[in-house]
Amino acid sequence: MGSIISATPYALPPLQDLIIPTPETYTQILTVWQYFAGFTIIQWLTSWFPMGKTSLKSSAFNIPGRLGWSVMELVAPLNLLYQMATLPVKMHLDVPLPNKLVASLYLLHYTNRAIISPLFAAPSMSPIHALIVLCAALFNWFNSTCLAAWLVGYHVPVAGYRTDGYDPNPSTRPSISPYLPYIGMALFAAGMAGNILAERTLFRLRREEADKQEKKKESSTEPNKYAKVYVIPPATGLFRSILYPHYVWEWVEWIGFVLVGTAVYPSSTSSTIATGEMGLAPWLVPAAGLAEWLRVPLPLPAVVFVVNVVASMVPQARWGKVWYLGRFGKEKVAGRGAVVPFSSWL
Repeated sequence: MGSIISATPYALPPLQDLIIPTPETYTQILTVWQYFAGFTIIQWLTSWFPMGKTSLKSSAFNIPGRLGWSVMELVAPLNLLYQMATLPVKMHLDVPLPNKLVASLYLLHYTNRAIISPLFAAPSMSPIHALIVLCAALFNWFNSTCLAAWLVGYHVPVAGYRTDGYDPNPSTRPSISPYLPYIGMALFAAGMAGNILAERTLFRLRREEADKQEKKKESSTEPNKYAKVYVIPPATGLFRSILYPHYVWEWVEWIGFVLVGTAVYPSSTSSTIATGEMGLAPWLVPAAGLAEWLRVPLPLPAVVFVVNVVASMVPQARWGKVWYLGRFGKEKVAGRGAVVPFSSWL
């Protein structure tokens, strides 16, 4: 945690450098961001998560579900586009095609997540507490800022490791290294397809259940018949062994994103390289060592993103399983895990 000292309030960068970060500001932001996973312990300690199934019925701080979801998720693609449009001009950089391809994968995911899914695919969305919207928006701002700076060519040397992908002897490079971006593309496509299929299955089941309930009622005063109608998916297909396959497939998607990111090399312009070295959070050290062994660039912001996403979503899935057990009973859960097949806890 010593390396995080540079990001204390006494060393905060000017506001304009937060909006359009310099390499040094990027280092500060990334240094803070890499420790986010450690703070997700809070999510394990409380089931309070006022959105979706567990949203509060009435609160002065509620935001309509579709609006709140779109706003907090649109921060990610809009900020990435803004940074990638302004940083190259500021630093006189040309963004290579592989970098643009990686950015397009991120934008493709958020087109579904921020627009298609909440506004067109979901039958309804429960109100979201303003605090959740704010936290998610901050998550997306940190993440997209770090990814954008990396994709335009910024580089932070990592203490103790060679992470720029420079290979003085290509003939001894591990044979799998050149194929990592292609493997990553396949994983990204499979992960996104699985995530969308699982999510749309849940939406379909909710619609079917709402239609059944409506037929049993003589009249309904509910403006949206799908509101607060939840089902537990049957133990078939993607839901055979886990309750949250859409989470797991999203993780596969972002692991693929990391592998595609090994095609992103730092800019050759010295002004894009941060002065000094960055110390890594302990859980990121294996990734740095692996990148050095493979002699590929370390896609550090992408790795941090995967770690942070998994760290924040696992406790959500755990509490979600608890909710399913309370709502539908042990028999309906049928021994399925939340995200680990057949696990009684996760």
